[in-house]
Amino acid sequence: MNPVSNVSFDNTAVAFSSKSDTELYKMYLLFKTMNNNTLVKFGGKLLNTAINLHLPVKFIIKPTVFSHFCGGETIEESERAIKELSTYNIGTILDYSVEGEGNEKSFDATMNELLRTVEKARGNKAIPFSVFKITGLINIKLLEKVQAGITLTAAEKTAFERGRERVNTICKRCYEADVRVFVDAEESWIQEPIDNLTYEMMELYNKEKAIVYNTYQLYRHDRLAVLKRDYENAVAKNYYLGCKLVRGAYMEKEAKRAAEIGYANPINPSKQATDDLFNKALQFCVENIDRIAFCNGTHNEASCYLLMELMDKHNIARNDERVYFAQLFGMSDNLSYNLANAGYNVAKYVPYGPVREVMPYLLRRANENTAIAGQSSREFTLISKEMHRRKATK
Repeated sequence: MNPVSNVSFDNTAVAFSSKSDTELYKMYLLFKTMNNNTLVKFGGKLLNTAINLHLPVKFIIKPTVFSHFCGGETIEESERAIKELSTYNIGTILDYSVEGEGNEKSFDATMNELLRTVEKARGNKAIPFSVFKITGLINIKLLEKVQAGITLTAAEKTAFERGRERVNTICKRCYEADVRVFVDAEESWIQEPIDNLTYEMMELYNKEKAIVYNTYQLYRHDRLAVLKRDYENAVAKNYYLGCKLVRGAYMEKEAKRAAEIGYANPINPSKQATDDLFNKALQFCVENIDRIAFCNGTHNEASCYLLMELMDKHNIARNDERVYFAQLFGMSDNLSYNLANAGYNVAKYVPYGPVREVMPYLLRRANENTAIAGQSSREFTLISKEMHRRKATK
């Protein structure tokens, strides 16, 4: 129990209050399976092969791993998850998790779907944010060339401008609908143009308050310095800085590419260094709350307790709209539900999309749960504890 916040992330009665005994047992089986690294890797490869061969495996995936980590195949199917989370004062961030084909047609289709999520969020307190990846709207090869300083051809310049217009269309719609939007971070070798497009949108739409939020992956050793630089720019240009703080999602890929090409790995040398940087970023955001609105996007209990303590210290109300906590749907309910129960602003990333197209996302979730030290074990232990508690109280 934390003495400042009076919130315990071990309170399983609150954490699983939305789950029936049957649903809890289903989660128990899922995380028990995910505790087995070999089974996850072998099962993932098997499912990928089955899907590529167009074998009928949807009936296995959809009611199990898909239903746990995703809201549904469409926005409409996700309504049940939105309502359930809202009942417990947890917001939904509809995350269209389809990885496009990388052509103009797929970019336009993605933009139109993202605009649908903005319209769903318009005037809807249950959906406080929208979110998108710029690589869903612009060809990744163009972003690579821009960051590398390679001159674009006339056709490439036109394509990049079309991508920029898609980004602007979404951000403008968010501004008009009064819906905040996260621009997700991506790999370091394309992050610079993503950042620059996001700053451009902030300058356009964050004059009155933060609508557009950039994402900072604090496992990169330079991101705290970038956050501070971005704050100075926001002050100089008189707009509000929106920040989503995360630890990061591409560690193995980043290290591999750095080794192959022969440049310094942009990732921190240790987990402790990342934790320290993340917590310093939290502190910086709190200390500059008059100009910054931010989201603490983490499954790390210590970082959640730290932010609660910082909010108490700086007399920031638990429901101050400038501060949010966020976790992924289907993970860390002990954080989300206990924070919301204590009056903090909380939202869950709720992925959706056709089962086949969302499989890359699901496989990453499964692998991350086994790779993150103790993540599956922690989930499994809490679920087991709640099952025992319920049994004892019957």
